[in-house]
Amino acid sequence: MIGKGKTDRLLTDAEAYEVMAAALTDEPLDGRRLLVIIPDHTRTCPLGMMFRHLYALLADRVETLDFMIALGTHPPMTDEQIYQRVEITAAEHANQYAKARFFNHAWDDPNQLLEVGELKRAEIAELTDGLFEMDIKVTCNKQVKEYDQLLIIGPVFPHEVVGFSGGNKYLFPGISGPEVLNFFHWLGAVITNPRIIGNKWTPVRKVIDRSASLLPVERRAFCMVVKGEGLAGVYYGTPEEAWSAAADLSNELHVAYHDRPYKKVLSCAPQMYDELWTGAKCMYKLEPVLADGADLIIYAPHIEEVSIAHGRIIEELGYHTAAYFLAQWDRFKDYPWGVLAHSTHVKGIGRYEDGIEYPRVNVILATRIPEATCRKINLGYMDPDSIDRDEFIDREDEGVLYVPKAGEILYRWKDAPPELGGPAVNERTP
Repeated sequence: MIGKGKTDRLLTDAEAYEVMAAALTDEPLDGRRLLVIIPDHTRTCPLGMMFRHLYALLADRVETLDFMIALGTHPPMTDEQIYQRVEITAAEHANQYAKARFFNHAWDDPNQLLEVGELKRAEIAELTDGLFEMDIKVTCNKQVKEYDQLLIIGPVFPHEVVGFSGGNKYLFPGISGPEVLNFFHWLGAVITNPRIIGNKWTPVRKVIDRSASLLPVERRAFCMVVKGEGLAGVYYGTPEEAWSAAADLSNELHVAYHDRPYKKVLSCAPQMYDELWTGAKCMYKLEPVLADGADLIIYAPHIEEVSIAHGRIIEELGYHTAAYFLAQWDRFKDYPWGVLAHSTHVKGIGRYEDGIEYPRVNVILATRIPEATCRKINLGYMDPDSIDRDEFIDREDEGVLYVPKAGEILYRWKDAPPELGGPAVNERTP
């Protein structure tokens, strides 16, 4: 494993290039067909810099240099959006970077998927610590079979489903089919977000790594850790080892510990979250620091949709706790489990007793999603134009927290009970 990371400063452009050059010089890539897996616009990282360095180092060596957007179930990106993501223009693509080709992953098109194996029920039982016992088909984008090697380039952050994002997660769910994707999202939901997020070795990570091992192609990764908009660390190796080093640095840079839980939080979504499906990260990263009965306001005046891909199903289901779904499993088991998982992560943990649901906290949308829709999907509503953000600043002693860019930094309460993620769970090595 090759890499460099700092907690007290950002890496320079030259330092990032040095790491990449050292990593790739001795790799047997000459004449090979390479597929690079990159994140979409919902992940902060200096991808443009990484793209330019990679192209300079490999364009003259490899036979094929293709890039696939690890969309998971996110909507496809336009050419213009892809150019913005890698920080080039259409003219630069045609002239300076002509060898690069870009593809969107299509998770919901069976004709674009390849079955690479199956996780058998006994193995699932072992990987999930006995929570599930079932066969899971593993599918991914069929283009992988056209390449000699996959190269993942993406950042690592605390993550509500897997613990820390990055590594093989850019393959599953990044370029995967729906079966394993839906399964491990629901697995994370059953364990619950506070017990998963910010913990390194989770059952979900084990399922993802095992699924990736079934791919019929070699895998390597550059795993980044960002601070603000800059690069604090970059590590190269197998996806497992590069991710492990990056997760350790992410744990130092992306987790904020607080002495108290908060009764009211204004969680502001950045522009890169353009629907509630991704903007809901403003809840996930804050749930462990919310007091019982707290109000969590997702402030996102730019968000107008619940979800482009899943909105219809979410409007049928509404947002509920995992306890609500599990108590009525026969009613909900045939819905896509990934959507059920999203629903529970947004609503947060809670109880369901005698036919009544008791969420632990109140999630309120201050978006352009109409009030009637908010009520229909079982969330609160506030007019975003009525909110004065200044009223939330510097009031932590009163139990009020203002988060100007939510969604990537994990907030923890130092003295949290186990159900809110403290003490940490699943921190054993694999």
